[in-house]
Amino acid sequence: MQRIFLFLTLMISQVASSQLYIGGFVGGSGYDGDLNDKPFKRIKPSVGATVSFPLTNRLHLRTGILLGGLEGGDKWSGTTFLKQNRNLSFSSDLTEISVVGELNAFNLNKIAWTPYVFGGIAVFHFNPYVIDSGERIYLKPLSTEGQGLSGYPNRKAYSLVQFSIPFGGGIKYLIKENVLLSFELGFRRTMTDYLDDVSTTYVDENDLLQQRGLTAVQLSYRADEVPGSTSEYPDNGYPLKSVQRGSAKYKDWYYFAGFHLNFRLNNGVGKNAAKEKKSYGCATMVPM
Repeated sequence: MQRIFLFLTLMISQVASSQLYIGGFVGGSGYDGDLNDKPFKRIKPSVGATVSFPLTNRLHLRTGILLGGLEGGDKWSGTTFLKQNRNLSFSSDLTEISVVGELNAFNLNKIAWTPYVFGGIAVFHFNPYVIDSGERIYLKPLSTEGQGLSGYPNRKAYSLVQFSIPFGGGIKYLIKENVLLSFELGFRRTMTDYLDDVSTTYVDENDLLQQRGLTAVQLSYRADEVPGSTSEYPDNGYPLKSVQRGSAKYKDWYYFAGFHLNFRLNNGVGKNAAKEKKSYGCATMVPM
């Protein structure tokens, strides 16, 4: 307990004596999973805000919130077979709160730019939906693959709040003493395969109809909306519950790419700041 208290005291002391930075993010967000066969398709706008401070000249701690969107569908990225015989799609708003460590390649007290990498942990909220007749219909309550239905004990209802592992990198450039611009690409490995509400196989049509209603049946199977038919994916009717709808082999991913603009709020009064001023002359930007 004493060691934990000492660690927290040192951390609070470091924050109080460090230079503090606030930043804004503008860019795009995207997703990779069952309904997107290639990255960087269907990019949606995203924005965010961050607060960070240096632990050392090259290592920094950053926390922030990002708001973006996710979108995917067979009609945009699937093969001809998937477009004609599955025809699924989704959209989702996404909110992420993260804490990451940034490691700069160079000390920005000595050079005006640096590559950097980052990694950490994040929690995010999503909620997949489709637009049907102009109305937003959320998919989780429909149990499109039997999640939470009686008779499917192995298909638990998924949570809309999940953890992810953010990592990536970018390049920072010191515009002037108190202003830093960076471009960043960051990937998120999630712990769920339901960002897109697609993962396993179709369930029995009657089970879905009785427990979730006609809308659930219609939005679970959408191949009848496009030309093309096979015995497993009929134009008239519903697939057997053993027919593949998605793949649970890999978890879903999402990512952000864009620009951070960071501003220094104070000059720092700790030992590290004093050493920097003494060693390098006039007050300069401590790296983000």
